Amino acid sequence: MSSHTDHQKGLLVTAIGGLTLTVDIPLIRLADGGAWTILLLRTGTTFVASLIIWAVWRSLNRNAPQLIPGWSGLVVATIYGLGSIAFVTGVFNTSTANLVFILAFTTMFSALLSWLFLRERPRPLTLAALALMIVGVAIIVGDSVGTGHLFGDLMALCSALLIASAITISRASGKDMGFTALVGVILPFAVAAFMVSRTGFQVNAPWWIIFNGAIIMPISFFCLANGPKYISGPEVAMFYLLETVLAPVWVWMIFAETPSRNSLIGGAILIVTLVAHSLWQLHEGRKRRATLAVSHPA
Repeated sequence: MSSHTDHQKGLLVTAIGGLTLTVDIPLIRLADGGAWTILLLRTGTTFVASLIIWAVWRSLNRNAPQLIPGWSGLVVATIYGLGSIAFVTGVFNTSTANLVFILAFTTMFSALLSWLFLRERPRPLTLAALALMIVGVAIIVGDSVGTGHLFGDLMALCSALLIASAITISRASGKDMGFTALVGVILPFAVAAFMVSRTGFQVNAPWWIIFNGAIIMPISFFCLANGPKYISGPEVAMFYLLETVLAPVWVWMIFAETPSRNSLIGGAILIVTLVAHSLWQLHEGRKRRATLAVSHPA
């Protein structure tokens, strides 16, 4: 298969994953239930679906990825699990716009952690983008002070930091963590099961969240995890931005939830900065590949 065809395949697979992920939050909201019940159903169905997919893959190909590759995989699974708890907590304690705008900060958290722990020093333009995004997040969080959304915004920040930490450890280990994020939901499932046993089962439309966990989560994470096999990191990051842009639109259309002025201002800063930075990274990557091709002709 030619590199051009590989690239087209990567764009298609990653686009499917990014578009699928945009309906995650609307489906959580449509289920209309308590936070712990939603977390229980979402993680439980995701875990069962992932095991089924892995078992089928394993039966067809003995080289299927491990569910948890060693101690580093266990750490990554635990961090993803904590991130899932923070994410669902954020869904129930802040607006959708605030949540997805702040989650967009994951990319810059990853750059910062790679600098601190992997000694991958970011370029000046990346540092400038980081500074702009901090301003954007500060505008969003500052707008939530006194409105009851501050806790949810902080949970969104925690989720972004945890996801970035898991990505950094995965990169440092060099292991295939394709199923690790999905298996990591067993931690929030256990916590949610304990809490539901105390608070009771509270959900009015469980089929929405079961559909989310059994279909949407496995498809989106599987596709997004396979994207880097075919296309560059900046290109993959662009498709993650689909949730940031489209999830508030779906929620506005379904629930008539309008973002605040400051949330839109901060979100615009985050999105424009991320898009510009990703396009710059993509351009730099193509320029480097072109230089290598000239220096080492086939």
